[in-house]
Amino acid sequence: MLTTLLILLVLSLLASLLSLLLYKKDKTAAIRGTWRTRERTLHIIALCGGWPGALLAQRVFRHKTKDQPFRILFWCTVALHLIFAVSILYLAFLATRPTP
Repeated sequence: MLTTLLILLVLSLLASLLSLLLYKKDKTAAIRGTWRTRERTLHIIALCGGWPGALLAQRVFRHKTKDQPFRILFWCTVALHLIFAVSILYLAFLATRPTP
């Protein structure tokens, strides 16, 4: 179970870093009026565990904070990710329990 937890944490950290960088890139593109990152891409990275980085980026860069449909979908991806992560950890716990 510890291995599963470590894998989830490392993947989440990597996805969070990628998410933070994508939000920064998108904010810069919005200011310059150049090509933007698709919202779908931002949501997929958040769903894959990058939501902490996305949340931090939204606060730090003040980006995507007023777009209500985006925010609703963002929080749905956070909930789905947490449900998935808890399920994986629970299954890993069950797999490591000694059988009676």
